[in-house]
Amino acid sequence: MAKRRANGEGSIRKRKDGRWEGRYTAGRDAETGKTVYKNVLGKTQAEVKEKLKKAIRENGQVDVVKAEQYTVGQWMDVWFENYAKIKVRPSSHQTYRGYIDNHIKPNIGTLPLKKLTSLELQRFYKKLLTSGRVDRIEAQKQPKGLSPKTVRNINQVISSAMELAKEQRLILTNPTDSCALPRLEHREMHTLPAEQLASFFREARESGVFEMYYIELATGLRRGELLGLKWGDIDLAQGTIRVQRQVARINGEVVEAPLKTKNSYRTVSIGPDAAGILRDLQAKGKSEYVFPSPSGGPISPDSVLHMLHRVLKRAGLPKVRFHDLRHTFATLALQNGVDIKTVSGMLGHYSAGFTLDTYAHVTTAAQKAAAGTMGNVLSGALQH
Repeated sequence: MAKRRANGEGSIRKRKDGRWEGRYTAGRDAETGKTVYKNVLGKTQAEVKEKLKKAIRENGQVDVVKAEQYTVGQWMDVWFENYAKIKVRPSSHQTYRGYIDNHIKPNIGTLPLKKLTSLELQRFYKKLLTSGRVDRIEAQKQPKGLSPKTVRNINQVISSAMELAKEQRLILTNPTDSCALPRLEHREMHTLPAEQLASFFREARESGVFEMYYIELATGLRRGELLGLKWGDIDLAQGTIRVQRQVARINGEVVEAPLKTKNSYRTVSIGPDAAGILRDLQAKGKSEYVFPSPSGGPISPDSVLHMLHRVLKRAGLPKVRFHDLRHTFATLALQNGVDIKTVSGMLGHYSAGFTLDTYAHVTTAAQKAAAGTMGNVLSGALQH
């Protein structure tokens, strides 16, 4: 016979198979209105008593009935449609959808949401690192595993979805909190040395793309920001450029999109040479965009990268990413005495500290030079 417990504590009984069972009320079914009961099992009465106490406590914090309606895959879809689509930049929608459809759902999508643990996630991340790449023709020559950065991005997506599940009382804790994530690989920064710029500009001019790459190296704009510039953003008299939008490829279409962060919305100064180049370009242009496609609309970010690689190859220079032109701007500015806070503001970074960390190799060299200079000054004073 079941041993009665105090109100709200459930009941405990010994079963015919010798085990002890604790039973408690978990809630009511939203559709039928019927009471939903849950149970815990153990070898001893004391063990079940502790399990029952824990289950009842957690049941007060989690809507068990509602939680059972979702698998991990189903909840990821709910989170994406009702949360990510609103909060995340449109340019990131396709990336998030790819993480969910290509990696999360095929591997852990059928797992009940309440049973997702940090151990399950740890196994999932390990698999992604060794064999997570989706089979595509263009990826045949690439490593089979995903990069640590991509795995960390996937964890961030899952973490955000689990935080929402926690807020909705579907789970008690966020399983991503206990995960050990792979260390980021340091991606070597490449820049165009000052002595290579003449060759680069010469070939860019012959290829008809000189203005675009000159302005990039004069401002350090992100690729999408450069392509999103319109003539209305430029004040040639004041020598300023207002960065207000970017161009991105979203769902296969080249469109305008909001900028990366609030710090990305900024005004960047340009010198007389850059202003003169833009003035001449404006006189020849017919589009509202400073660097338009042949049809007059926004130009594809991919085509700009291919164009860069062609120019570099013809100039006999090593291949670099478009983002490395931004690094070149920052490196040359710092090497020539521009202070870190000014460079950070021009780049649109969220803090000068981030800029300092990114370009530590440049500032370290500058500090050594400064230390040498101060040493000479002080040595001179000692000799007098």
